[in-house]
Amino acid sequence: MQQIDWLIILLYLVLTMGLGLYLSRRAAKSLVDFFVSGRSLPWWLAGTSMAATTFSIDTPLLICGIVAGRGIAGNWEWWSFGISHIILIYIFARLWRRSEVVTDAELTEMRYGGKTAAILRGTKAFLFAVPINCVGIGYAMLGMIKVVDALELWQSLGFNPGENGKIWSVIGVSLFVLVYSGFSGLWGVVATDFFQFFLGLFGAIVVAVVAVNHIGGIQELIPQVQQTSEIDILSFFPLTISNGGLSWSDAAGITATTFSAYLFIQWWSFRRSDGGGEFVQRLAAAKDEAEAEKSAWFFNLLHYIVRTWPWILVALVAMVIYPDLSDPELGYPKLMLDFLPPVFLGLVVASLVAAFMSTVSTSINWGASYLTNDLYRRFVKPDASQAELVLIGRLASVLVTVLGAVAAFYSTDITTVFRLVIAIGTGPGLVLILRWFWWRINAAAELAAMLGGFTIGLITSINPEFNQIFPDFGYKLLFISLTTAVIWLIVMFLTPPEDDAILDEFYRKVRPGGIGWQPQKQRTGISPAMNLGRELIKVVAATLLLFGSMFAIGGFLLLQSLTGWICLVIAVLGRFWLRQLNKQRIAPMPRPGLDDED
Repeated sequence: MQQIDWLIILLYLVLTMGLGLYLSRRAAKSLVDFFVSGRSLPWWLAGTSMAATTFSIDTPLLICGIVAGRGIAGNWEWWSFGISHIILIYIFARLWRRSEVVTDAELTEMRYGGKTAAILRGTKAFLFAVPINCVGIGYAMLGMIKVVDALELWQSLGFNPGENGKIWSVIGVSLFVLVYSGFSGLWGVVATDFFQFFLGLFGAIVVAVVAVNHIGGIQELIPQVQQTSEIDILSFFPLTISNGGLSWSDAAGITATTFSAYLFIQWWSFRRSDGGGEFVQRLAAAKDEAEAEKSAWFFNLLHYIVRTWPWILVALVAMVIYPDLSDPELGYPKLMLDFLPPVFLGLVVASLVAAFMSTVSTSINWGASYLTNDLYRRFVKPDASQAELVLIGRLASVLVTVLGAVAAFYSTDITTVFRLVIAIGTGPGLVLILRWFWWRINAAAELAAMLGGFTIGLITSINPEFNQIFPDFGYKLLFISLTTAVIWLIVMFLTPPEDDAILDEFYRKVRPGGIGWQPQKQRTGISPAMNLGRELIKVVAATLLLFGSMFAIGGFLLLQSLTGWICLVIAVLGRFWLRQLNKQRIAPMPRPGLDDED
């Protein structure tokens, strides 16, 4: 790191901080302004912010670890969530925007009633704001710490922190992010996210281009990378075609059970099956329902199609250049340090700082929204003024940041912590989906699913004995999902349904589709605002388009032309199908409160 590199990073930090503080005036008006930007975000800003949130400094490090240990197919651990993200576009984006909530926890007392709903809201707010959110902040900070250590940033400044280096790294990063996000609220977070995302993407592309050119191009990279491991590094799907059918590849980096769990269980069982907290913030902050749907599409485009392959290319090059690296996650920062010249190194380091800030600032604001809106405002002081709620939001930001920094001290491996986050969030996803489309789901069922999934996931992750029982991660996901399902189904049928008045009011406001709300439809005389069957067909077509496009790019990029052409055809068919569905004439929905004669 030369002086010019530090000047670039300093300039970026000053500009970001200035923008955040400038926008703090908007955040100070009210709770809605602080946490959902006054519900006025355009689709391109909301979608970019969602993509920036999922791109932290730990992400390229995580991809390096995944590819080195399980091959490209190991990325199905996060690719599988693309299914739920496509469903988010056509099913949940408009529902969340119509609900007009500040947090997803607030929805519980709109959907359910009574004391159980209040307990559910408080419990959910605490679990998401403190243990789950802070573990996420912790492993994002761990990524920052690893980059700081790998690039020897302290040493380049003339310091030798020794054993306390990790402590000072966490303190410095925590204080900066706290000031940046605590004052600006969601307005500052999403505005800076826009610039942070494209700076982060630029950095990833620069590292990928320089690294691949150093190897001698893709033609030289492909044969060399396969020689570094006994597993099939380059396969997108851990399957082979033999005897006229599909069979599991003996060289696959992941087991058939784990792959099946990713593809058929994880995306609907995870706690973000209907959107997830940070995404709900953006959807609820969109200008209207159409803007919310567009923002979800834009996020998918940026997250899966645009961003995937620069990370994977860097991971492949790191395997060739550093075949004996004890921690494969450090391949990304080592490539930066060894091959980027001054100025470019400063820009790429600034891009990683941007990626870190976008994720952690979102997590801080998101966690503070639970503590403020769903705990303080709901249970401590319901009549608090807007100024007081904004103040509490900023104080809550301090608390969330401190707890996230504490979590970073106990984290050592990004991949392990990522799997812990998945494990403790697995289980309640099916209930979160069904509550929108089946009136019989009650607060007791969701509470049981949330607590059951969290407890089972935590016990099976931190107890070493369970590593012998579930040596395969897929079996663990299956066990958590099935056990949680048994728990919430028993609880649901042993407890009474929600009151008709609560259900009717929820149906009036959100107007979900499907056949699960027939009693409410008959009582209110209001038709649903969506054709669920049609939207599900759009999900299938859009899934073909998304994954076909992503793998077509990867196939041509990695010289797998057959895969590229097949996936391109799939993408084109998906796009044509989706276009035909969008062209179909849909009769206007009746407006709430008006009968057919009106």
